[in-house]
Amino acid sequence: MKSVTLTGDPIRFSADGLIPAVIQDNSTRRVLMLGYMNQESLDLTLQSGKVTFFSRSRQRLWEKGEESGNTLLVHEIRSDCDGDALLVLADPSGPTCHTGADTCWQQKNEASAVFLNRLEDIVSSRIQDGDPASYTVRLVNEGVKKVAQKVGEEGVETALEGATGNLERLAEESADLLYHLIVLLKANALSLSDVISVLERRHR
Repeated sequence: MKSVTLTGDPIRFSADGLIPAVIQDNSTRRVLMLGYMNQESLDLTLQSGKVTFFSRSRQRLWEKGEESGNTLLVHEIRSDCDGDALLVLADPSGPTCHTGADTCWQQKNEASAVFLNRLEDIVSSRIQDGDPASYTVRLVNEGVKKVAQKVGEEGVETALEGATGNLERLAEESADLLYHLIVLLKANALSLSDVISVLERRHR
């Protein structure tokens, strides 16, 4: 596991040497739990890539999942504008709450449309980096017409799977369609926000 970088304003621990850390699922963006870190647990989290807290009740460090195996693998840690709270984006390896629930607020941690925004950011980053090994970059380099053609192909395949009633294939083809649609939008200097704005105007 590679080490993690902390971004944001300089950290300010409270008088007891702790700082609250909000854990958010990196994919679904669902808030999973709230814990506390001191300097040592924060350093361990940054070094190991696994969330480590300071337990106020047990007065010791504890790595999340050390007993249950439901660890939290860190993608990113950000401090807030005052530097007195942390946002930890992580991938849970199982239920986060000790009760067995997905979150400590008894919510289902399910994928949502929020991931589309993250996918859009990934597509934009790939295009900007220009890595020839990236399928996204190769597709965009072939021109807008080629990207549009792919959207048409994926649209037809999605429709066919919907007509045949193969739900697994329908979901897979729909995913392909959404991905290529995002690439087409970016290739035309548009975004999902532009599409959503149109839908909102129509709704009103």
